[in-house]
Amino acid sequence: MRFEFSTTHVTDQNMSHVDRPHTMLTGQITSAGWSALMTSAIVWIACALLLTSCSPTPAVTERDDLRSHYDHYHVDGSFALYDVAHNTLVLYNRPHYTKQCSPASTFKICNSLIGLETGVITNDAYVIPWDSVIRNPVWDRDHDLRSAFANSTVWYYQELARRVGGARMKHWIDAANYGNRDTSGGLDSFWLSGGLRVSPQQQIEFLNGVRSGTLPFSRRSLDIVRDIMIVHDSSDYVMRAKTGWGGQDGKEIGWYVGYLETPNNAYVFSNIIFAESASLADTDRAIEFDVARTAIVSSILDSLGIVRRR
Repeated sequence: MRFEFSTTHVTDQNMSHVDRPHTMLTGQITSAGWSALMTSAIVWIACALLLTSCSPTPAVTERDDLRSHYDHYHVDGSFALYDVAHNTLVLYNRPHYTKQCSPASTFKICNSLIGLETGVITNDAYVIPWDSVIRNPVWDRDHDLRSAFANSTVWYYQELARRVGGARMKHWIDAANYGNRDTSGGLDSFWLSGGLRVSPQQQIEFLNGVRSGTLPFSRRSLDIVRDIMIVHDSSDYVMRAKTGWGGQDGKEIGWYVGYLETPNNAYVFSNIIFAESASLADTDRAIEFDVARTAIVSSILDSLGIVRRR
């Protein structure tokens, strides 16, 4: 599904190119004629099912009042929320919805899927030994896939990408239709400082594919990644998500993307925030920016009555 702004209605006119069965049953039908009739009928039914199974473009509601959540943290940004059951899309700051930016660590969702699908890593407990480079206390140890995802351990995913290799990496990014599919800028850094870009719209589309299982990855790979993505699990809802933080064009970019499932519905969300890089030289300001990525999502979901803040 493309999360765009126009609606397409499937009508009889849209079906004019379909070769519908219309043979008049006059007299005895030959074996060849019956076979042709059945083939035509099967083709028509398959086409009809395909067309009717495609959900219409979501109805969009723009919510300028959500700006207050961003103003509270002194950031610019954009929020998108896709309501699966009602096929609706809530948007704040529409111009940013289609603007492509570096995915930063949100690419770890796709990177994990590719690592599992290629067999480079076998499961969530697959350990890559620490390379002994001092970075920070959280990263400076051996990590498995689960801990590397939870701690956003960059070196683990860089090594994973190197083991996958350029050709296989490009193949799976193309197959998943991830962002602009640009892997230029280095095999172990294209999603950090290279050419890969993704918009909030594309984040929503990709994550909905993770949720629904429509991406070209095995059920096993998707199940493992869905499991390591869990950030909240209760009887009320399960949330799966990933943060990201990168720099581009003199600005800091913060992401929080994912989806949550309630007993009766599912919601896919994307939050992106921006701040001038120079402004984050102040430690307190940098901490506020870090917190804002997830806190804005929590406050918006609360204001929309989807998840109550505790």
